Amino acid sequence: MTIMQLNSFAGGKWLAPKGATRAIRSAVTGEVIAEAGSDGLDFQAMIDFARNTGGPALRAMTFHERAKKLKALALYLQERRDQLYQLSYQTGATLSDSKIDIDGGIGTMLVFASKGRREMPDGHVYLDGEVEQLSRSGSFLGQHVCTPLLGVAVQINAFNFPVWGMLEKLAPSLLAGVPGIVKPATATAYLTEACVRMMDESGIFPAGSFQLITGGTGDLLDRLDAQDIVSFTGSADTALMLRSNPVLLKRGVRFLAEQDSLNASVLGPDATPDTPEFDLFVTEAHREMTAKAGQKCTAIRRMIVPDALVGPLAEALAAKLAATRIGDPGLKTTRMGALASAGQKADVLAKLAVLASETTRICGDADAFEVDGADAASGAFLPPFLLRCDDPDAATAVHELEAFGPVSTIMGYRDIAHAAALMNRGGGSLVGSVITNDPGVARDITLASAAWHGRLYFNNRASMKEATGHGSPLPHMVHGGPGRAGGGEELGGVRGVMHYMQRTAIQGSPDILTAIGNTWVRGAAEITPPAHPFQRTYHEIAIGETIWTEPREISLDDIALFANFTGDTFYAHMDEDAARANPFFPGRVAHGYLILSFAAGLFVEPNPGPVLANTGLNSLSFQKPVSPGDVIRVRLTAKRKTGRTDDYGEVRWNVTVYNQDDEQVAEYELLTMVAYDR
Repeated sequence: MTIMQLNSFAGGKWLAPKGATRAIRSAVTGEVIAEAGSDGLDFQAMIDFARNTGGPALRAMTFHERAKKLKALALYLQERRDQLYQLSYQTGATLSDSKIDIDGGIGTMLVFASKGRREMPDGHVYLDGEVEQLSRSGSFLGQHVCTPLLGVAVQINAFNFPVWGMLEKLAPSLLAGVPGIVKPATATAYLTEACVRMMDESGIFPAGSFQLITGGTGDLLDRLDAQDIVSFTGSADTALMLRSNPVLLKRGVRFLAEQDSLNASVLGPDATPDTPEFDLFVTEAHREMTAKAGQKCTAIRRMIVPDALVGPLAEALAAKLAATRIGDPGLKTTRMGALASAGQKADVLAKLAVLASETTRICGDADAFEVDGADAASGAFLPPFLLRCDDPDAATAVHELEAFGPVSTIMGYRDIAHAAALMNRGGGSLVGSVITNDPGVARDITLASAAWHGRLYFNNRASMKEATGHGSPLPHMVHGGPGRAGGGEELGGVRGVMHYMQRTAIQGSPDILTAIGNTWVRGAAEITPPAHPFQRTYHEIAIGETIWTEPREISLDDIALFANFTGDTFYAHMDEDAARANPFFPGRVAHGYLILSFAAGLFVEPNPGPVLANTGLNSLSFQKPVSPGDVIRVRLTAKRKTGRTDDYGEVRWNVTVYNQDDEQVAEYELLTMVAYDR
């Protein structure tokens, strides 16, 4: 077998190690398949390349331009994923396991690309929250904005997800505009290196957007400053060692950690063996024990079930585990492959020896199990181990020691309060799950345990066909947890992007805030357009373009006609005495929707033009009732522009309705799609 020499990608070049290397062995055969090392790398030069080349190139693009590149890169990798699958077998992963890693990483990039286009502006500044009025007249305002850090994101990943672990960190950092230096775990770095080579060959992102270290980090962390961020996934011990670096502490370098987690799954008291929930629990528990050979930070380590159901559950799950085919991950019949390395196998066995003092083994024998198509002694194979803890209140190891492999412990609970207390004994978890068809159980456990969990996953007969599974972090939702789980929050859509940005409070006049955020703020200059704005293309419309409409009187006949036509005969519009008795109204008043309809009639340009469609309105509010005889007029102002497709973009308009006394009666944000060209 040809031994792969893993190179680092630094300064836009692929560099072979110049000194000592570390041998990497196949998880399946135990043979040396690769060598890696980082001797000879100039870490300061890598940082400088990221800061001075990659960072400026990324920040020159808008959020939407970076999102488009993320999508293009994800599709590029998707076309080449079969090559990654083949290499992934050497990590001990089955095809199903590899898809979790490789397809999961690609899918995460696509989600961030979509969210970047839909939820972030086509600009360089992200607005965080609404404008705050800091003065009586509104001439002095405040708003929070987010801009990219001016440094580099050092992203240190674990061995179990060599592709997903990298892409789920790179996607939000690149979308934010911050270049990354990726450091994968050496044991599976050959798969990460293959993926980075594809990313480099694509030429989609500018030079310096990402770099790769296949080996140790040397003094890299000692060279970081407050504009940099370290994002880590791995053990709590390693996280503590890294975050305790004196330079990181002194310079205030951000440190984001996702680490050990003794996740629990609770079987609700209603989920008896004759219910779909009981079978669902067995299915989920089996999947979490065997997928990736149990090497998932979100895997179920503790199964918390009603005391009376410990026996039935143990019997059902043990039978399912016994039928699981273990073997060469390249075989189609294999359902569980190997652990990532012999070292990982030894670590799991050592942890099992400690857990033995508090548990009884239900199934799993490291010295007697069958492996299809491979040598159990040469590869890093283990069977699934199901344990039972009869006294979980007195136990400590089952709540503190994680055997990072196909190992889980069943324990009983008396009532929901006891179940929640046992969940919380994990000291902070990435995820906890509850299988129940009783909403009350779900609520009680949420109130008792949410503070100790980054994610709570509930499943039952209503959602089981579409639910993604206990152990599946989704890019839409935060992935992290308090306490021993590290206290970090990766993913979570735009929340994940914010980790790589600085939130700054901006204070100034309406014109200043408008210029910074590229979004019109009330009180800023109003620009008179050369033609009706609905006759102007997306690119012609300028932020701040404003028209004031002619006035229109609202009569009692208008109100009656609208009520009869729409069927909205609410008493405030039809009964003078009843309306006067209402503390909100002086008498009969116009419908809110009548005001909106008349407002549209005042500002709309009826002839065909670049405006293609009205797609909605936001933040509608009514400030003052409109009585018969009142006169309204409308101010329409171009507030914000966002590109959507190759043919049209979205223009958001501030619509404000005033009465004859210049008192504001209504306000909302109108969304229209406007063509780029005529």
